[in-house]
Amino acid sequence: MAEPLFSPVNGGRVSGEIAERIKAAIRAGALGPGDQLPAERDLTRQLGVSRVSVRDALRMLEANGLIEVRVGARGGAFVTAPAPQLVGEGLADMLLLADVDAAQVTEVRTIFELGLLELACERATEEDVAALREICDRADALGAYEPSLSAEFHIQLARCTHNEALALFAEALRAPLASSVERAHAAHADAGRVGGREHRAIAEAVGARDVATARRVMGEHLGRTAQRVR
Repeated sequence: MAEPLFSPVNGGRVSGEIAERIKAAIRAGALGPGDQLPAERDLTRQLGVSRVSVRDALRMLEANGLIEVRVGARGGAFVTAPAPQLVGEGLADMLLLADVDAAQVTEVRTIFELGLLELACERATEEDVAALREICDRADALGAYEPSLSAEFHIQLARCTHNEALALFAEALRAPLASSVERAHAAHADAGRVGGREHRAIAEAVGARDVATARRVMGEHLGRTAQRVR
């Protein structure tokens, strides 16, 4: 018989401990995206817990986007990568509860986005730059720069690096980013117009692989946002 994936749980908050055991197996590489967890009865036996505790743990993992529970003849619990929007919602909630303000979020963005520009300029394809320009075109057509479009632009900029970790982190910042942009727009009527021009200039700098110009414009762009949200 195959070696059991899990050892018995002893004491503590049982469902939480089960969830931690499964997450540890994922982190260690014993389980990966697409892998099926052992059946409930097998988990119950391996962990030495009740089926109710196992089901509670699986519900917790599913709510966090770490597993997908499927029904039917080929059903079961399968490991899945958390959707970026779930990560973003969790980060937004954490920042809200920690009383982190929009100015602090903008400081994080400044460090992050200035840092990724060199890779974006180096690695962006023609399709990547076209996607940046298309977002700018949509904003121009609206006559105003929507916070959601601004967030989309900055996320696409991170994708230009072709570094999945940077792209995922930018996606996770979507909600806090949109919130800080909305605050800046509310404080100054011309924020969207100026921001739209700067986005266009950044897109063109990335297309020209001009790191210095991209960093200069981004620095001015985020510096102005920081002043407006304070």
